Amino acid sequence: MTQQPQWGISLSKYFILPQRVILAIMGFLAILNAYTMRVCLSQAITVLVMKKNNTDDGDDSHAICEPDDLDEGAAASGGEFDWSEELQGLILSSFYIGYIVTHVPGGLLAEKFGGKWTLGLGILSTAVFTMLTPLAINLGGSDWLIVTRVLMGLGEGTTFPALSVLLAAWVPANERGKLGALVLGGGQVGTIMGNMLSGVFLDSYDWSFVFYFFGGLGVIWFVIFVMLCFSDPSSHPFIKPSEREYLIKEIGTIGRNENLPPTPWKAILTSLPMFALVCAQIGHDWGFYIMVTDLPKYMADVLQFSIKANGLYSSLPYVMMWIVSVGSGFVADWMIRRGIMNTTNTRKLMTGLAAFGPAIFMVGASYAGCDRVLVVVLFTICMGLMGAYYAGMKLSPLDMSPNYAGTLMAITNGIGAITGVITPYLVGVMTPNASLLEWRTVFWVAFGVLFITAIIYCIWASGEVQPFNDAPIEPRSVDFEAEERKPEPKLKAIQHSS
Repeated sequence: MTQQPQWGISLSKYFILPQRVILAIMGFLAILNAYTMRVCLSQAITVLVMKKNNTDDGDDSHAICEPDDLDEGAAASGGEFDWSEELQGLILSSFYIGYIVTHVPGGLLAEKFGGKWTLGLGILSTAVFTMLTPLAINLGGSDWLIVTRVLMGLGEGTTFPALSVLLAAWVPANERGKLGALVLGGGQVGTIMGNMLSGVFLDSYDWSFVFYFFGGLGVIWFVIFVMLCFSDPSSHPFIKPSEREYLIKEIGTIGRNENLPPTPWKAILTSLPMFALVCAQIGHDWGFYIMVTDLPKYMADVLQFSIKANGLYSSLPYVMMWIVSVGSGFVADWMIRRGIMNTTNTRKLMTGLAAFGPAIFMVGASYAGCDRVLVVVLFTICMGLMGAYYAGMKLSPLDMSPNYAGTLMAITNGIGAITGVITPYLVGVMTPNASLLEWRTVFWVAFGVLFITAIIYCIWASGEVQPFNDAPIEPRSVDFEAEERKPEPKLKAIQHSS
């Protein structure tokens, strides 16, 4: 164990919030920045491409809605690029090609060396390529844009695995629901900001400003993060001694050194609860990526919202999703603490609510036709219910294996991210005319995926620590003086009560 420096003890008194809460806030902002950089292209592409001139052909099921007279500029001709719906789908999905690749390496690096630099450098590289996006579009059009998005994905792919490692090292089991939901809720707030601010910026400035703004915020976050946050309580120089002792007592010490036992890949990959978790991740990501990537296109192409209105109404569902994600975290913790449900059943309840509800309301929105108010309300309820995932299956990697949480998150999030490649491209292929009937088919497919995967999770998922979490070495007593001269083994995780 590293001796805490005297200057660190002196500095700790200036921090009102516990360091684990500061880490959770910075983790929240990390995901917020990641999502603003990821989704801003979904708004920008609506002004980059030429708009279709389809009109209502008399059949409501095939209609593209007429622009509302109040939506000034809704029927504008759009931008200078003549990109087909299929090409737009490929552009929007290209981010996830890179995103998938770095998930497992990111989780392994975070487990071995700590989550701080794995997370920080990943967000920084994403920010740099975000700011280079206008240059890529102006110089190389769609080809260089695709390359830049792939490189952005490579940087951002480490985000969730690294954060899982940080949360496993910093957050006790009895605080996991609320702090975990706070951190993961950054995705909704980032989507809200990405959509809403992009709509305002695109209406007021040149489209390139969107990428410079969100990329710049990512760089600022990186500077603050590396100064305030550390990989674990033992290495934090200015944590309060009382908090440090509390966290080590509640969580134990998760060692990181060259003598760690090999990752138990066979046990992980043949685990039935792990299979159920992967299925739930696929279902969630299928529905989520359709919404986060293509909802602005639906609002623009089918409902004919103006640029500014598109940004506003595309963000409303994620406001509700964030509220539900944070609220469900508190409810889940309360249910587990009071013994109303154990961890496993609590995770299943939240995951089922977050899958069956959105599936129904997503399809319902497509039958609302051109009733804009009703469509926005139904999409808002849809995404709101999806927020319960963050107190459900999203916390399962931390429940199942604190020692290998990064690897589990990397596997599940990485496999789920494959849908990020598939769904935007599939939507482009399925909606060549951007008509209402074509989009309805898209939502029915999502309905089926959400239902099937959630049923699998509800049957076989587990919220208990799995046998593969225990390292194949005997735990030993800790000699604190000797710990300064040699590395620690990975200790068995403390079994938290459910």
